[in-house]
Amino acid sequence: MTQRSAFITGVTGQDGGELAKLLLSKGYRVHGLARSPDRFDWVRVESAADARQNLFLHTGDMQDAGSLVGALHEARPDEIYNLAAQSNVGLSFEQPEETFDVNATGTQRLLRAMRLLGLGDTSRVYQASSSEIFGPSDGHPHTEETAFNPCSPYAESKVHAFETIRYYREKLGVFACNGILFNHEGPYRWKGFVTRKISIAVAAKHLDIEAPLALGNLDACRDWGHVSDYVAGMWAMLQNDMPEDMILATGEARSVRSFVEAAFAYVGHDVVWEGRGLDETGRDAKTGEVLVRINPKFYRPVDPPIAIGDASKARRVLGWRPRVTFQQLVHEMVQADIERLRILAAAGEAPSLVAAVAD
Repeated sequence: MTQRSAFITGVTGQDGGELAKLLLSKGYRVHGLARSPDRFDWVRVESAADARQNLFLHTGDMQDAGSLVGALHEARPDEIYNLAAQSNVGLSFEQPEETFDVNATGTQRLLRAMRLLGLGDTSRVYQASSSEIFGPSDGHPHTEETAFNPCSPYAESKVHAFETIRYYREKLGVFACNGILFNHEGPYRWKGFVTRKISIAVAAKHLDIEAPLALGNLDACRDWGHVSDYVAGMWAMLQNDMPEDMILATGEARSVRSFVEAAFAYVGHDVVWEGRGLDETGRDAKTGEVLVRINPKFYRPVDPPIAIGDASKARRVLGWRPRVTFQQLVHEMVQADIERLRILAAAGEAPSLVAAVAD
């Protein structure tokens, strides 16, 4: 039986590394593209047999068409997963041009490179879309039929990439689909994301390292799942008989406040809230120590108050459903950062990670 091959852009990121691990465990030959392949954490894939023999890393950039052509020419993949992106919504307001060039024009570059190499009829393409394309919710779950209402440069770039994929599928006959993923987290989430900021701060508190947690909108609600469930959904979408756009989500919305409470509870601290608005603080119920405070700079210019998804289509068509619970997700992230900080503290390097939660 011929070994299947896959090409992953953004392989060093949270999703890319998790997807590489999944595909290697299924016997794939995996090619990964990244601007700095040396940043890839091989520990993440060591559980897969022959990982070092079947994972090939390429230097490339979504803003450089030549590097995309070169890497695809070498890989000749059966499946292409475009996960590379400038994915920080807040940063997209500061860097709108680069965000659009990487996320939207970069997708166009990748698809053109694929067709230039004659892969349009043989390779299946997965595009990492985002729930941000829908904008605010009225409290009802978004479906695949929900109208787009982007509220950030990041969301606008993802809408453009979504439509590019649809054009290549409907007009050019490419097997291409969008996975509209709601928030998915894990121990390898970049430290600038709110969930990781929380897990780092809680781990630091547990180890008696000074790390006051500064946050923005505590009442923003998101549909949070575990990255391992979502990359399984990505793979399942490319095994489907027909290319279809689908939502992957848990269907449950939780607030930033509830994430904080669950994380601190894991290490034995109950949080009580005092004050209102920018003056609100989260204190330790026993000692009165301030654990959380508000910093207005962490508010987005436009922040949807709630985002929740309906993954009924993925359940019906793919048999997909999330398996990791919210509590399990939070506990895993906190425990992973406890272990990281212990190692860094022993080397005198803990401040470099703890700085992620500071002002």
